Amino acid sequence: MAGNRKLNSAKTARKDEFYTQLSDIEKELRHYKKHFQGKTVFCNCDDPFESNFFKYFVLNFNRLGLKKLIATCYTGSPIAGKQLSIFDILDGSTEENENKPYKAIVTTVYDKTGDGGVDMFDVAELFKSGENELTELEGDGDFRSPECMSFLDEADIVVTNPPFSLFREYVATLVEHKKSFILIGNQNAIKYKEIFPLLQNNEIWLGYGFQGNVAFFDSPYEDVAVSSQHKEGLIRVSGVMWFTNLDIKKRHEDMILVKRYNADDYVKYDNYDAIDVPKAADIPCDYAGKMGVPITFMTQFNPDQFELIGCSDVADSIPGVQILGQDWIDQYRAQGGTGHYTANMKSLGVSTPRHKIAFSRIIIRNKHPEAPKEG
Repeated sequence: MAGNRKLNSAKTARKDEFYTQLSDIEKELRHYKKHFQGKTVFCNCDDPFESNFFKYFVLNFNRLGLKKLIATCYTGSPIAGKQLSIFDILDGSTEENENKPYKAIVTTVYDKTGDGGVDMFDVAELFKSGENELTELEGDGDFRSPECMSFLDEADIVVTNPPFSLFREYVATLVEHKKSFILIGNQNAIKYKEIFPLLQNNEIWLGYGFQGNVAFFDSPYEDVAVSSQHKEGLIRVSGVMWFTNLDIKKRHEDMILVKRYNADDYVKYDNYDAIDVPKAADIPCDYAGKMGVPITFMTQFNPDQFELIGCSDVADSIPGVQILGQDWIDQYRAQGGTGHYTANMKSLGVSTPRHKIAFSRIIIRNKHPEAPKEG
């Protein structure tokens, strides 16, 4: 995920510069093959010789039937040198060219070197021969710059790993320009006030995802992988998901529900007419009312099966939720509650078996509940 001057400053401050593994890209994008035929793909946060997004699309250019591949980047990658470098192709010294933004435009890919296969060395030779274009950008490479926005207007699909710190603005730009996309983002984006309405209105949804919502990225930062999930040279990032607006089979698959509703097993909120379901696997198949579920439920959300009503972390998005009130807060404090909650807040609270706040809930309703068992 190479960036540009403004992106770099954000990434330096927030440490969100992560380079996606090729294997993870391949696992996700194999579900979208039908969408790429005859299309122009834009990777606007991607150094062509550091980004595995660019590598995936250029090496699968013919298999996917792409019309064009465009990548824009700002050089000076902190992991530069692990693959071919822009400077292996361009004339001029590294010192003169480093920290300059570049664009790569690919319209043809074939065995240029004649060794019987297509690899990144063929891609490099096609740039050198001028059959594809690798040149310096006129602007600074910011995805919001006029030059990059012109590429966005030309593109059909945007695929990349944008800086998490700029995810809101990045998605807003793509939605405003009516672009299809496949992006990596943090699961907390689900509850952003700018993102949740898009999920609720069925304008975007989650892709197939990473196992356990955990990804391992190549990164210039310290390796923080725990011993049980250690991968040498990579950094572990939890709560990572794919976001897209391209139709995939997964979003039409019903979630299998095996639990049945029993009032003794499901606590109701004190300030909203809904039951609390701490685990998505425990959603009762026969409950017709409203339910609060964890945000990870969105990985299994099928709009034909469930209605999205609101999100507890998005202000005023849940119609009818009441303030907790001072008496409730006093009881919460008396029982050891230390969270920053006040009487006028509309966080979802329960008092059985003790007063507590239900953390980050999506309110849903089953559109087709089974009939309750008699007796």
